Amino acid sequence: MANISAPFGFRQHRGTGSAPTYEQVATFCVYDTAAMYYGDPVFRNTTTGGVYPTTPGAGILAGVFYGCKYLSVSQKRTVWSNFWGAADVASGNIVEVYVVNDPNAQFLAQVGGSSSVGAVVGQIGANVQFAYGSPSTASGISGAYVDISVTPTTTATLPFKLVSLVTQPPGSNGTEAGAYNYVIVAFNNVETKTLTGV
Repeated sequence: MANISAPFGFRQHRGTGSAPTYEQVATFCVYDTAAMYYGDPVFRNTTTGGVYPTTPGAGILAGVFYGCKYLSVSQKRTVWSNFWGAADVASGNIVEVYVVNDPNAQFLAQVGGSSSVGAVVGQIGANVQFAYGSPSTASGISGAYVDISVTPTTTATLPFKLVSLVTQPPGSNGTEAGAYNYVIVAFNNVETKTLTGV
């Protein structure tokens, strides 16, 4: 059975912490930051100091977004959410954001960017790019995926490293060879571990 394209962002697979929070750390974003979804890779905004989503390749990752806490203008209470909707906070305020940036973290992700090509065994150890895709505004789940249209390579500035392919359990979505297969990736460049040259 062919894999179905249904990306879900970068889901925690392994790390030094334990479920359910793993090694999430608190940071922030400003009140008018663009929407971020559960499993989105995010970057550090050099102007505001907060995290935000931006064009992949525009900098070093701050981590992977896993939720936020903010004082809601509409609900008049503190809200915990698995996504940031880019609104509902008073002008000038900040939002507490939770990201995973542990240099040893690994993530499960789907391969996208091609309807005919997936990741292959020979690309294990290569560095890969991602794309944001289409998130679910209903569930707050990211639509990000490993972008196979950017050929896995040794380019040091790419954000993730391909660790392995997912083949178990046999027959489940993402385990078949070819387009839209699942992979395990680790950080190649994140604030806590960068492999780029100085």
